[in-house]
Amino acid sequence: MKTINKYILGIALIGLAYSCTDLEEDLVGDLTSDFSVEGISTGGSGGGGDALTGVFNAVRNAGTANHGGYFSVQSVSSDEMAVTQKGGDWYDGGVWLDMHRHTFTPANGPVTGTWSQQYGSIGQVNNAITNGGLDANQMAQAKVVRAYLHWRLMDLYGNIVIADGSGSSSQSSRSAVFSWIEGELLSALGMGSSFDISKLSSSALGTNDVKYRINQYSALGILAKLYLNAEVYTGSNRYADAATAAGHIIDNGPYTLSDSSVSVPNLGKRPSVSTDPDNLVGYAAIFASNNENNPEIIWSVEYDEATAGGMNFHHMTLHYASQYTWNFEAQPWNGYVALEEFVNSYEAGDARKKANFISGPQLDYGGNALVDLASDSPTPEIVYSLSINELEPNGARTGGYRLGKFSFKQFARPDLDNDYPIVRLGDVHLVHAEATARAAGNWALALPEVNAIRARAGVSALSSITADQFLAERGREMFQEASRRTDLIRFGKWGDSWWEKTNSDSYRTIFPIPTEQLTANSNLQQNSGY
Repeated sequence: MKTINKYILGIALIGLAYSCTDLEEDLVGDLTSDFSVEGISTGGSGGGGDALTGVFNAVRNAGTANHGGYFSVQSVSSDEMAVTQKGGDWYDGGVWLDMHRHTFTPANGPVTGTWSQQYGSIGQVNNAITNGGLDANQMAQAKVVRAYLHWRLMDLYGNIVIADGSGSSSQSSRSAVFSWIEGELLSALGMGSSFDISKLSSSALGTNDVKYRINQYSALGILAKLYLNAEVYTGSNRYADAATAAGHIIDNGPYTLSDSSVSVPNLGKRPSVSTDPDNLVGYAAIFASNNENNPEIIWSVEYDEATAGGMNFHHMTLHYASQYTWNFEAQPWNGYVALEEFVNSYEAGDARKKANFISGPQLDYGGNALVDLASDSPTPEIVYSLSINELEPNGARTGGYRLGKFSFKQFARPDLDNDYPIVRLGDVHLVHAEATARAAGNWALALPEVNAIRARAGVSALSSITADQFLAERGREMFQEASRRTDLIRFGKWGDSWWEKTNSDSYRTIFPIPTEQLTANSNLQQNSGY
């Protein structure tokens, strides 16, 4: 985007619409004068407008699929993508350059804003828990959502405050936060104080397939991800428990992989462009504008252009002139780009590569070449190149493939309609495969599920696999789903060098506690190294 300061947030809107405890107000801080709202909404049908609407709106408001918060810090800090500075566009005080190069500081805007987003959303959930008159099932769902938001904070910042509504402002160790999150999830699942899959019948959570609500399978999916990363968080592994939780979903849930039998109309199709498919099939259908009933999705965040705003991937990534490809209501910002080495990790013919990236010559709705009217090049046609000339100060305006996984529809508004999966079966299979392999010390045990995922993508089966190959396969499958930073850390690759990034400070596996939060709460201590 050109002159707009984009990097935050929904917290100002949340503060207007919902009350928080004194603690949560301290944690959030006074952001209303410092940050702009980027596509955040407190509306939405939330699966029917029941007592839990505010709870599930909170996940959307926590930066799940918009520029500036959780999605951005998880993804731009990884080897998936970058926000390149294009002359006067996208410098934004250097915050995205620092994010990419791992030179971020406690004053970094996205780092600060993401902390505030999560705590503001937790305050929204706590309001429902305290004042919403929730029944046992609804209370269990709300506590799972609150635990999930705390998991984000723990994963990002390490030692945090547990905002459980008690009013305490003390900082807890990462391992203590892990135990609290685990306890909340186990309680909702009817397991008491220890993980025991046989006790699920005691859970207040149901088993019906309702995408915008928490059931036993989505809660188990969150728990499986928590256990998969337990060694990073606590020093002790829980791989066997992660495998058991994921395996129960696979064996008992009503979900199936979105394969060639799953097809939805391509709402972005241009009648005059023969290469635009009539339908989006299989993997591409999971992330389409009309993905609300996809059989692979276990829990998704609802987005709707009119009533549940907040997803703006089209604006984040596409060239300004791409407005005329999809007849968007507003002009895109030309920011986020995929990194060449990551794109090259896909094999030829991989259906995920076609679905995940927008590349090459760009055409308008009528099939005519798009041009960059601000370009002084003798060939101003817009062609997204695989390579990017530089991160800054003059990254090419058409350098880098663009993020296309969450497909765009014709006449889209500034907010998109695609729902955003938090737990889906493809991810659960990979969690199960990895946890099983790690528990046994044998990566060959991951092959059956990896090959099932590869078969869906139309690429050949592997005969053997290493940890590095598994990470690469997981990356190809999970691109743009805000998991890459966490995955790189778990595999010990976070400190590696990649394009325009050489910094490898070991302490940067967690972000700094924001300066303004240290000022607001004297109980907080900065993470080591910052």
